[in-house]
Amino acid sequence: MIPDYQTLMRPVLECVATGENSNASVVEKLADRFKLTGEERAELLPSGKQTRFTNRVHWAKSYLKQAGLVSSTRRGYFVITDKGRAALANTSNVINNAFLEQFPDYQDFKNRAREADIDLTSPLAEISESLAEPSTPDETLREAHRKITATLASELLDRLRNSPPAFFEKLIVSLLLAMGYGGTSKEAGRALGKSGDDGIDGVIDQDPLGVDQVYLQAKRYAEGNNIGAGTIRDFYGALSLKRAHKGIFVTTSAFSQSAVQTARDLHSRIVLIDGIQLAQLMIRYNIGCRNEEVLYLKKVDEDFFE
Repeated sequence: MIPDYQTLMRPVLECVATGENSNASVVEKLADRFKLTGEERAELLPSGKQTRFTNRVHWAKSYLKQAGLVSSTRRGYFVITDKGRAALANTSNVINNAFLEQFPDYQDFKNRAREADIDLTSPLAEISESLAEPSTPDETLREAHRKITATLASELLDRLRNSPPAFFEKLIVSLLLAMGYGGTSKEAGRALGKSGDDGIDGVIDQDPLGVDQVYLQAKRYAEGNNIGAGTIRDFYGALSLKRAHKGIFVTTSAFSQSAVQTARDLHSRIVLIDGIQLAQLMIRYNIGCRNEEVLYLKKVDEDFFE
């Protein structure tokens, strides 16, 4: 199990107690000390740019540095300070965020954050500062983002299920155009909304030139009213009448396991998009939602200070 960043604070100090160490060497030593598996060592953050363990070691070191227990010596290297040695000397000390509160440098750091309008009394700050919470501040931010996105997806689905059929059909066209399918909105929806067209709700060009077409089926169903295998076979039959080999079946509900298996077994390429996937695609391509605020996570540019 990957230890949380507060658990890593004392071990980080112990790693540099004998002299200067590089960030990379401390990460490697601590990974060995905690007997992390290869999978745990390689586990990446959602950004894919850093391992989770390296990130937590970084946060442990960062807070220790703010409290004056370690200091940087040169790019990528740091040492323990006299304050750090004193903290280690008492083996009963639990070195964590609460312990760091006693140091004026750490208090100054928190005050600077407040002056910069970073609300350290907010729920997110309380979560990241809690002793029971293993997350680093950026992990807390990403988890909050995940929860906000999940709530948005649920709300989008509710709106879709309560929207008029014509609105739902128009939305599907807007989404497919945003995803890169060809043609204009008018051309893309040329068959949408026409009932009785051999079971086909619409057709959209797969490419801007209209060399190939994809046929659509859209069902605005309530949650729990899942699509069964029979409906998929009907759609397949409609595609056969059009001599088509590609189809997209979209629903605001879900597909039964037999429906999913039926789509796999048929010779035509039928892509199934359930309510959850539909909401995720809407969020990804900004259909029915918009960016409210963009937050940039920044770090020190080490090259600048060389």
